[in-house]
Amino acid sequence: MIALPLLGAAVLLFGGRRTDRWGPLLATALSWSSFVVGVLVILQLRGQDEAERALQLNLWDWVSAGDLQLSAGLLLDPLSLTFVMLITFVGSLIHVYSLGYMEHDPDKRRFFGYLNLFVAAMLLLVLADSYMLLFVGWEGVGLASYLLIGFWNHNPAYATAANKAFIVNRIGDVGMILAMGLMFATFGALDYATVHGAASGASDLTLTLIGLALLLGACAKSAQFPLQSWLGDAMAGPTPVSALIHAATMVTAGVYLVARSQHIYNLTPDAQLAVTIVGAITLVYGAVVGCAKDDIKKALAASTMSQIGYMMLAVGLGPVGYTFAIFHLVTHGFFKAGMFLGAGSVMHAMRDRVDMRRFGALSTKVKITWLTFAAGWAAIIGVPLLSGWWSKDLIIEAAFVGEGWRPWVFGLATLVTAGVTAFYMSRLFFMTFHGKARWEDDIDPHEAPLVMTVPMMVLAVGSLFLGAALWPTGVLDGWLEPVFGHAEHHEPVIPVIVIQVAVFVLMLAGVAYAWLRYGRADVPEVAPEGSFAVRAARRDLFQDDVNEAFFRAPGAALVDTLVESDRVVVEGGLTGGTSAGLTGLSGVLRRAQNGFVRSYALTMLLGVVAILGAVWVMQ
Repeated sequence: MIALPLLGAAVLLFGGRRTDRWGPLLATALSWSSFVVGVLVILQLRGQDEAERALQLNLWDWVSAGDLQLSAGLLLDPLSLTFVMLITFVGSLIHVYSLGYMEHDPDKRRFFGYLNLFVAAMLLLVLADSYMLLFVGWEGVGLASYLLIGFWNHNPAYATAANKAFIVNRIGDVGMILAMGLMFATFGALDYATVHGAASGASDLTLTLIGLALLLGACAKSAQFPLQSWLGDAMAGPTPVSALIHAATMVTAGVYLVARSQHIYNLTPDAQLAVTIVGAITLVYGAVVGCAKDDIKKALAASTMSQIGYMMLAVGLGPVGYTFAIFHLVTHGFFKAGMFLGAGSVMHAMRDRVDMRRFGALSTKVKITWLTFAAGWAAIIGVPLLSGWWSKDLIIEAAFVGEGWRPWVFGLATLVTAGVTAFYMSRLFFMTFHGKARWEDDIDPHEAPLVMTVPMMVLAVGSLFLGAALWPTGVLDGWLEPVFGHAEHHEPVIPVIVIQVAVFVLMLAGVAYAWLRYGRADVPEVAPEGSFAVRAARRDLFQDDVNEAFFRAPGAALVDTLVESDRVVVEGGLTGGTSAGLTGLSGVLRRAQNGFVRSYALTMLLGVVAILGAVWVMQ
């Protein structure tokens, strides 16, 4: 499964221009071949007893350093193979779509090489049997995403977006490295079997620190608060990249990490609560930002952030939420990939324009795109019996389970956000496909070729029926039970029927309000200034301003001060002796004082607040 797409990446990236003609087709065929291998492995496991549905494949002795003896191996169990199916099936459809989308790009061979590399790295991440080998796939995904987001790096803004994604994810890597260091210091091993088997013997503090460090890594990879700033900028890459990263692969890695580490989180309620809080904040954050975006791809990116927040909240709930999170992850992979590919089809029709205020009435011009996009839209807003209705409503119901303040805070957050989701996704749908045509006279919208629309049709079918195929039948629940165990049934603090009715009413209200504002009424071609809240949402709630003030500015000021002081001391000493050099240095320090000291003080204040908040939560 891993070797086939990795082989494709090697052939295309090292084969050079001689592979231009047939390279993309080879990459696509190898991706589908990986899917076929995954299906064969699943059929093999389905024929075994539930207790034996896991294959441990030791490859070779990898690390031998003192007390650390680590083999490179794979773990093929229901959890990892569920991800394999999503990655290879949706990823292969995206390969097919890219054959049409990138047809005229002179570097398409390199693009398909990066796609194969991405799929191989993601498969290694989910199939690894240790945190160490998972980290290799983790870094491979980070590298491949950097290459794909910055694929058109001749545009400086796109290159900057790739750098931003890469750097933010390196911050998360600090958490992963700290977690592995703590594991080795505590358990003397990094493989899942040893770490998870011995977790019950570790102290509460150690488990909490490991859980929080893993959460830091998950926040970066899955674009969760406070490391979500890279996600919107990642839209700089070609649209198939957005579908791959934001639907089936990279952003789901953090959810996988927490779910795979269930044996640690089940023993540390404090870290588990932190996961839930992060998910709750992010699902609200993404929904608020999505309400104000006019760029179709950035609106979908905000939606992804919010939906991953639902999944993160669910895994933070513990055994009651693990299966629900994976279920929503699978259905989301279909309807979100379908909508991203639909956005690419819209861009194909509109000469690469992304401003929804200059769209409108496209349902009459690109009917296949409209219908397939409508399937994804209906699924994500929770139209009854469609995929998103099955999976997201289960998370909302689980969020209302518990005692004290938690079910009310987390439950209401998921419930209200469901209504907001219906509004901003309907806003996107109506601004793009309905109302009056607002495009320029020289644009003649036209449907994409079949090589692009067929993958969209397949994903639309999944958006409509996958939830019903997996949940009422018990297929997914029974498949994952050997991994997560049988979760005891708990009643929410509000009757389930009341929750379901409330979700449905809020969904209708969100759609109706969006129709009145953006379907029936005229949409201004230039965004009005709006209130402070609207302006804040357009700027992603000032996330970049905060990062600039608290993190980048202090570091830049420190570096500038050191470099300038070194220069002044050297030049002053050469021309006027030691005294002149020191006098020049004091002047530099005085000039740097305002910018550096203020920024550093703000950073320290933020750190103190964060520490006090963590202590309060643990209390």
